[in-house]
Amino acid sequence: MTKKYHLLVLDLDGTLTNSKKEISPRNLQTLLRLQQRDVRLVLASGRPTYGIAPLADALHMKEYGGFILSYNGGEIIEWGTGRLLYKNLLPDDVLPILYTASVRNEQAILTYDNEYILTESPDDEYVRKEAFLNKMQIRAVDDFLAAAPLPLPKCLIVGDPDRLIRTEAELSLRLQGQISVYRSEPYFLELVPMGIDKAQSLSVLLDKLGLTREAMVAMGDGYNDLSMIKFAGMGVAMANAQEPVKQAADYITLSNDEDGVAVAVERLFDL
Repeated sequence: MTKKYHLLVLDLDGTLTNSKKEISPRNLQTLLRLQQRDVRLVLASGRPTYGIAPLADALHMKEYGGFILSYNGGEIIEWGTGRLLYKNLLPDDVLPILYTASVRNEQAILTYDNEYILTESPDDEYVRKEAFLNKMQIRAVDDFLAAAPLPLPKCLIVGDPDRLIRTEAELSLRLQGQISVYRSEPYFLELVPMGIDKAQSLSVLLDKLGLTREAMVAMGDGYNDLSMIKFAGMGVAMANAQEPVKQAADYITLSNDEDGVAVAVERLFDL
């Protein structure tokens, strides 16, 4: 196996997992073999930590010393020890602004508390989609602002994609320079601390590990993977990736429903 790469960074939805939100048998076996060759895994996702944990455990990352990069880079956790290596949080004073915008535009807002999604809109279809995606329970609250466990790493405003455009524009302008506002899906508006970015957080991790970006392979499919694919020594896009992600990649593998992760790993790491 080539000794050039020591770290493999994987986005989850649309990359590591297939359309059923599962790790395929081939991807699983390939990644277990890779870790046995002393390559460490990083699962990098906009999901909360609780929503990433089952996949990290399926990959035996505690045993092999992998890392979880959750909230799109807002937290980095050494999964074997549970040690928090990095954390970035929203300013408390922006929360009422986010809440007011969601109410005025008749959209649901949610945040996270361990295994729970907190929201005043438990029956909203997009809230349920987020809960399903992360295998988390929904906890209905009467007063979102009172229930939110401050400080928060992330909020999500969800709703009809066309109507969410207005909320995105409004909050981007109102909170410019204070937080980052972007859509991870047409119906998910991410509200995270300023400067949160997978590449920026991976730079912190590389420094802690004493590695350079040339030692890292990063795979993804979405706009929030673009920075890490450009940053990595080897950036890999899935066949199902957004077009700008493909254009930025050094290599395009098969889709997430065709074991694209395994195909790329077997090629790049000589497995």
